[in-house]
Amino acid sequence: MTLPPSMSDQARKVLAPVAEVLMDTPTYLEVPDFQRVAIIGDYASGVTMDDFELSCKGVYRALTIREKYMRLAYQRFPLTTSQYLRDIEGEPFKPEHSVQPVFTSPPKEGEDPFNTKFLPENLSWVARMKDGVIYVYKDAAEADQHKPIENMPGPHYETFIDDMNFLIALIAQGPTKTYSHRRLKFLMSKFNVHEMLNEMEEMKELKLNPHRDFYNCRKVDTHIHAAACMNQKHLLRFIKKSYRVDADRVVQNIKGKDVTMKELFANLNLHPYDLTVDSLDVHAGRQTFQRFDKFNAKYNPVGASELRDLYMKTENHIDGEYFARIIKEVASDLEDARYQYAEPRLSIYGCNPNEWTKLSGWFNKHRVFSPQLKWMIQVPRIYDIFRGRNFVPHFGKMLENIFMPIFQATIEPHANPELSIFLKHVTGFDSVDDESKHSGHMFCTKSPKPEEWDIVKNPSYSYYIYYMYANITMINQLRKARGMNTFQFRPHCGEAGAVTHLLASFMTADNISHGLNLKKSPVLQYLYFLAQIPIAMSPLSNNSLFLEYAKNPVLEFLKKGLIVSLSTDDPMQFHYTKEPLMEEYAIAAQVFKLSTCDMCEISRNSVLQSGLSNEEKTHFLGADYLKEGPEGNDIRKTNVAQIRMAYRYETLCYELNLIKEEGIQMTYSCDCVNLPPPSGRR
Repeated sequence: MTLPPSMSDQARKVLAPVAEVLMDTPTYLEVPDFQRVAIIGDYASGVTMDDFELSCKGVYRALTIREKYMRLAYQRFPLTTSQYLRDIEGEPFKPEHSVQPVFTSPPKEGEDPFNTKFLPENLSWVARMKDGVIYVYKDAAEADQHKPIENMPGPHYETFIDDMNFLIALIAQGPTKTYSHRRLKFLMSKFNVHEMLNEMEEMKELKLNPHRDFYNCRKVDTHIHAAACMNQKHLLRFIKKSYRVDADRVVQNIKGKDVTMKELFANLNLHPYDLTVDSLDVHAGRQTFQRFDKFNAKYNPVGASELRDLYMKTENHIDGEYFARIIKEVASDLEDARYQYAEPRLSIYGCNPNEWTKLSGWFNKHRVFSPQLKWMIQVPRIYDIFRGRNFVPHFGKMLENIFMPIFQATIEPHANPELSIFLKHVTGFDSVDDESKHSGHMFCTKSPKPEEWDIVKNPSYSYYIYYMYANITMINQLRKARGMNTFQFRPHCGEAGAVTHLLASFMTADNISHGLNLKKSPVLQYLYFLAQIPIAMSPLSNNSLFLEYAKNPVLEFLKKGLIVSLSTDDPMQFHYTKEPLMEEYAIAAQVFKLSTCDMCEISRNSVLQSGLSNEEKTHFLGADYLKEGPEGNDIRKTNVAQIRMAYRYETLCYELNLIKEEGIQMTYSCDCVNLPPPSGRR
């Protein structure tokens, strides 16, 4: 290992893009001189040439698989990685071919975010489900013949299974595991050396940056559930206040009998005056570790589902008024903080097709809008419960209830204007539930179609993920054609369960929440790094449920160059203060000894990962935020040192260059990268 100024020719070649940035650039974009780590003669990463070539071919194909599915769904794929893939293929790289999700711009001053005047006109197109995926047709006759509109392609089922099987074989292949493990160890060591050599220079950059510091950098809570977005003290205060003001208000109707709030609390043998945060019992602790069932029970204040229905549901006798007021109070706190944003999840279960109408009605009636909030929809994976209670006849009906109303509102916006307006403020979909539950089903070409899945048994995680992705892709194709906002797919993934969950999300998800199990699969972890897939991590949540805080891999992932952000998950269960996101950052900074540059880098990652609009990201990150490396970083807005951005960019280029230079130059056919299935898997 040598330390420049004298660098190898190969290192100079890899670092060339940063050198080009330095020419004729504004002062704030310039990268100060810093000490780089260069490896001379790093041609096979300590493995045999045969293993090296095999690994490079597998990694290359895995990246092309992800790129294909991201483009199809209008989700993001990094420009740098895409450029190297084109170089390998001998094709010209065209930046205009990159795709970006489309999000609704914030309303201008004085503009009503609930205005229905400018909705697109209704069309006579028809949407129908076939084999679990909803397609769009010009008319009913073409729907009968299954001739969907041609310029709205969706994923091909058999091809998806083939791609998934290839990745399953790849992550189990010995040479690729060894290669990935070595590269990840190198990335960790390289950052430690970089930090030792350049920490003071990075800090010097930040000290010379006027006005901006960690506190006034924009940061987004990229993973938070609306039902637990308040802390326990906030909920307690709200319950007591509502009782003082509305004690005689009818809040329930049981078997035709009106029940006032006073009677409700009397029936529960409670008086709000006597309640404390301890008796409220919504905070997770040692008793919830590895007990997801006990954690779910914490959503019931004092163990009473009646109080959950009253205060944390959108559908109840008072039309979710209290829930809306709590959320607006949380939003008001965020607006006061000014530099914090959140992406709360609201639930759509798929029990019946009217859920969307009721949810959008709640949103519009109570005007639950804030510039600090970007909404997401979470879909719990609990089909088995609904089927057991005969709410749905088969899994296909659940999918239809979830997605068909969106297609209808997109084709005919004026038929349901409230839903059309609500969808403008939705940025993505999440898939949630306990990942540690094993379904016993292997997703393959022989799997029953959703319309045929009528047993009282939950499909596998991969089955859920594929059909959610396929329908979101078709929705995005339709909405893009209509000039509407599109949706990201951002599932909970890798918190527990099998590593194949992370594999399915690698193929389908724009970004994921948790990702803890990446540490169990070096191949997937390396692929997540090369594809720069954002991960919303919640160490405090994991500490109460699955993994002790000190063992959380968030610092390890950050050092290696994975795109991590910090999120709260459920402030009601895990946090104590009025600013749970700042609490998350503060604890991480203390436990992991994060520098100011580390924290600002995580903040910047959270904004990039989020569903904030292009206009907002431009304002918060700089006009060139879509460019990668130091050229895309405006230190005046992000407070991330240009040295750090240059290091990240050069390191990514170096890893991709290994695959490009020493691996494959597209002189082979794709057949040579086919891998045998791992033993025991057919």
